[in-house]
Amino acid sequence: MGIDLHDYQTTLKSRVTLSGIGVHSGKPVSMHFHPADPDTGVVFHYTGEGGSGRELPALVSEIGGTALCTVLGDPSGHHVATVEHVMAALFGLGIDNLSIEIDGSEVPILDGSAAMFVDAFDQAGIETLAVKRRYIRVLKPVRIENGASWAEFLPYGGTRFEVEIDFDSPAVGRQSFAADIDADVFRRDIARARTFGFMKDVERLWAAGLALGSSLENSVVIGDDSRVINVEGLRYSNEFVRHKTLDAMGDLALAGARFIGCFRSYRGGHKLNASALRRLLSDRTAFETVETTRRERGRSAEMIAVNAPVFAPWML
Repeated sequence: MGIDLHDYQTTLKSRVTLSGIGVHSGKPVSMHFHPADPDTGVVFHYTGEGGSGRELPALVSEIGGTALCTVLGDPSGHHVATVEHVMAALFGLGIDNLSIEIDGSEVPILDGSAAMFVDAFDQAGIETLAVKRRYIRVLKPVRIENGASWAEFLPYGGTRFEVEIDFDSPAVGRQSFAADIDADVFRRDIARARTFGFMKDVERLWAAGLALGSSLENSVVIGDDSRVINVEGLRYSNEFVRHKTLDAMGDLALAGARFIGCFRSYRGGHKLNASALRRLLSDRTAFETVETTRRERGRSAEMIAVNAPVFAPWML
């Protein structure tokens, strides 16, 4: 049975710009998204003072930190932090190639979800390119554990996420979300889920120089009475686990190619997501790189094994 996946790579039709503040730095930052050629992948170009012209490919090999957010590059030097929400939007909408100019060291938090990135990319439009898209197809189970937390990749005839969280808070508790992912599912069920945190952690984070840009405008905040403080309440009844799914999508987008398989996690986070991805890509018997063959009208695609794209981390 074939797999209903897109045959060709994509990029944006036109440039688009977004501006905001970093959730941890509290500093203003602007991003310009430019169309890119096939097999470029997603590349961040720093245009700020003291390092203009430096670039960071959006690849797992470039991850330099996973505490509270995913950081590309050296956290004590040249880096771009909090890339997970924009990468989730690119993954969810199926955008393969993009050149991103950024004048700060942290992606703007915007409303705490991926919704504004989705709106911006819809405004720019998505263009299909004349080069086949390559996929990472999971061939066997790959699992990683850290205490009670675990994450794994399983063979599956599509792209699926099954995420479960378990917090010692009545406001969150144990929640799960599972779905086969396509652009419609991402827009409807995942993109609007916001990042969240606990009021009891705020002073500690501030003292560490973190969460300086966090507010009720960009985060769901749980108070000391275990209730959501935000006046408007939640966007989904299980918004917390949907946001964790969004984070996982953004982290796994750093594979350098989309994957065919099922990703499952329990009590996961950025560190576990990155570790699971590294574990998969470090075992060449656990996956193969495939693309679609010519298909008959109305039939799902068949896949054939091909060489990995030049920008993929396992080729570096």
